[in-house]
Amino acid sequence: MEFVATLVTGSGYVVEIKPSARRSCPAVGTWVNTQGSVRRFETKPLARAWARTVSGPHATVWIQDAAPTDDRDVDGYLVGGDRRGRPRAGGDTAAQAELARY
Repeated sequence: MEFVATLVTGSGYVVEIKPSARRSCPAVGTWVNTQGSVRRFETKPLARAWARTVSGPHATVWIQDAAPTDDRDVDGYLVGGDRRGRPRAGGDTAAQAELARY
C-alpha cells in the first residue's frame, strides 16, 4: 500500500500519529519513518478518510479529536487498536467480568 501526502497551506486539520497506530498498522509505521509523525489535512473528513484507507481487517486505526485542554499544536490523533470490544490478548477477562456487576 502506498501513501501520498498532500500537505496544504493554512491551518487545516493537523493529526499526530500516535505509537498505538504504528503498532496496529505496519504501513502507518512506514509512513512515520518516511514522512514524520504529523500530517496536515484540509479538513477533518479528509483525515478520517485517510484513516479508513490505511485501516485493514487486522489493522484498525482511526482519528480521535484532541481534548480541548490538550496543549499540543494538533487537532487530532491517529490512534490504533481494537474498537470491537474484544478483550486484549493477555487481558484479565475474569476481573473485567466481575467489575461488570457493579
